Amino acid sequence: MGLISNGTTLLDAGAIDSGVATGALTLISTSTASSSASLSITSGIDSTYKEYIFKFINIHPATNNKELTFNLSIDGGSNYNVTKTTAVHIHQHGEDGSNGNSEYSTERDLAQGTGYQKICKDLGNGNDESLSGTLHLFEPSSTTFVKHFITRTSSYFGSDRAVDMYVAGYGNTTTAVNAIDFKMSSGNIDSGIIKMYGIK
Repeated sequence: MGLISNGTTLLDAGAIDSGVATGALTLISTSTASSSASLSITSGIDSTYKEYIFKFINIHPATNNKELTFNLSIDGGSNYNVTKTTAVHIHQHGEDGSNGNSEYSTERDLAQGTGYQKICKDLGNGNDESLSGTLHLFEPSSTTFVKHFITRTSSYFGSDRAVDMYVAGYGNTTTAVNAIDFKMSSGNIDSGIIKMYGIK
């Protein structure tokens, strides 16, 4: 016997119906940097999933004190210039116990800006310095709603600090977003991996 709620089948013969969201992650693509000017993902972002998660694994810049950034596209990557409004908050603490603070970063937020959004603070390029974290992009294929996103990154600041940075905001477009680009604020991404997952 099936379990039905408000006309929707949830369980049938003990199995979850294929139309029910389960929260399972599906790996869609893996992008690996090697002295790369940028990492662009121009396929796989469509109506298949309501949420896309991007995992940053040990992103290492070629140039010291630069910031990982991203932008969105509505034309398959021909242009990365979606208008965005964002809020940015940073927590940091030095290896020597100094510079422990939290701050709202007005220099990194956007107010209806089309530029690239910064998602870390002054990432170091020392041999052991890198960034890891996540970006969540919600229902990019919607033609009704703006495109919400949330990022959280942990990075090794160029002046020997741990930095925890949050960015939340939205791409202010009701056109489907179908590509995303990641690059440093200056210089190349020397190495690192970005994995894109779909979530149901």
